[in-house]
Amino acid sequence: MGAAPTILLRDDAALRVFDTGQGRLPVVFQHGLGGDAAQVAQNFPDQPSYRRLTVECRAQGASGAGSKRPFSIAMFADDVLAAADAAGLDRFVAGGISMGAAIALHLASRHPDRVLGMVLVRPAWAFAAAPQNMRPYTEVAELIRRLPLDEARDAFASSATAARFRTEAPDNLASLLGFFAREDATVFAEVMQGIASDGPGVTRAQAAGLAIPTLVIGSGIDLVHPLATARELAETIPNTAFAEVTPKAADKDRHFAEIRAAIGGFLDRNFNNQDLS
Repeated sequence: MGAAPTILLRDDAALRVFDTGQGRLPVVFQHGLGGDAAQVAQNFPDQPSYRRLTVECRAQGASGAGSKRPFSIAMFADDVLAAADAAGLDRFVAGGISMGAAIALHLASRHPDRVLGMVLVRPAWAFAAAPQNMRPYTEVAELIRRLPLDEARDAFASSATAARFRTEAPDNLASLLGFFAREDATVFAEVMQGIASDGPGVTRAQAAGLAIPTLVIGSGIDLVHPLATARELAETIPNTAFAEVTPKAADKDRHFAEIRAAIGGFLDRNFNNQDLS
């Protein structure tokens, strides 16, 4: 992931910030719910012409949770913007995976003077808060907060939700089961409940008014990040390129390679030969 992280203090939360260097094109790129900077490094095509900034959001990665509640996409987006300010990034491409895509969409809508373009990878939200596909996160969070972790995991593993995911989206199920093994499971349950019941805070009309180059990437065999959600965003936001990649559940290496190739091609086509001032 390049250079060691720096620490950004926000309220009483110490957040880890990764800055890949001094490439010409600044890209602020965020992880998904429960992810970290390592997840971003799997998906993003780091190269000398890009400068990538990634914040490990509160209670994720090695960042602190702080005492401010509730956790929300707007809170995380404000933290990301503060990190961009601290790094001296006036204008940048905003992107991310799942929750990170929602953060990027929020930033583009709220700060159009700052965001040059968007990269939305496997989005879990379109425009509504608390979409049905995020309900499993709430289910996991409620079990963690109500039962001892071993009992909570067993209860979820034997649930109807897990049975469906086992058949239709095994990669999603592995991620959900992993939340029960987190050292900070109780605090992270608060994050899951807050984020799963939230949304980007962007209406369809607002998204249709975004006049910036955008890439949306979706894949199948994924109940948390429906391909239909990716297509809905791509069809709503003007000047959007859409890429469907190999599902992670089918071939992880190919999945990540195709995402990196799609992002690199999009950035080079739209930004690397332009005046970014």
